[in-house]
Amino acid sequence: MTAWCSLFADGPIVGKTVLVTGGAGAVGHYAVQFAKWGGAQVIATVSSAMKGEQARRAGADLVVNYRDEDVVAKAMALTGGRGVDRVVDIDFGGNIATTLRLMAVNSTIAVYATNGNRTPVVPMRELMEKCITLRTLVLFALPPALLSAAQADITKWLAAGPRIHNVAAQFALSDTAQAHLAVEKGDKLGTVIVDCAR
Repeated sequence: MTAWCSLFADGPIVGKTVLVTGGAGAVGHYAVQFAKWGGAQVIATVSSAMKGEQARRAGADLVVNYRDEDVVAKAMALTGGRGVDRVVDIDFGGNIATTLRLMAVNSTIAVYATNGNRTPVVPMRELMEKCITLRTLVLFALPPALLSAAQADITKWLAAGPRIHNVAAQFALSDTAQAHLAVEKGDKLGTVIVDCAR
């Protein structure tokens, strides 16, 4: 739901270029798949070769290891210097200095987390100069109509063919506390699932 809303809350993405930060993460991995399904060209940033392979399997057209590659140069080269239309961002505070340099005019940054810097300075002037929309989101606060649209579209996406679900770990409902610890540890690759039937 977070991945879908980050991508489609501001309209269709067909023909657009989307950057997904953390393209192998729980949200990012789905964002890459949804973006390809929605007709976008997709750039994914990752922090390792293993995560890069996950992002490629999900359909990313370009995978950039932000630890040792120039994300801005690669994104600008892919877009012919125009910049990206949408960003699905896992760390607004940690990424904003880089993100601003690769955004197209009239683009959107969808932010669902900001762990690197929880109280970032928002560079309003730079956002305004390119007419960049900053969309912040957390699922429980989104409009019901948007969540209903997400449910319907995700259902279509699931029915349209085989999908890649990266399951990092699965826990019984009685082990929910351990599931939270697995997420908080920060070294998982994929989604932690709590199975209510177990």
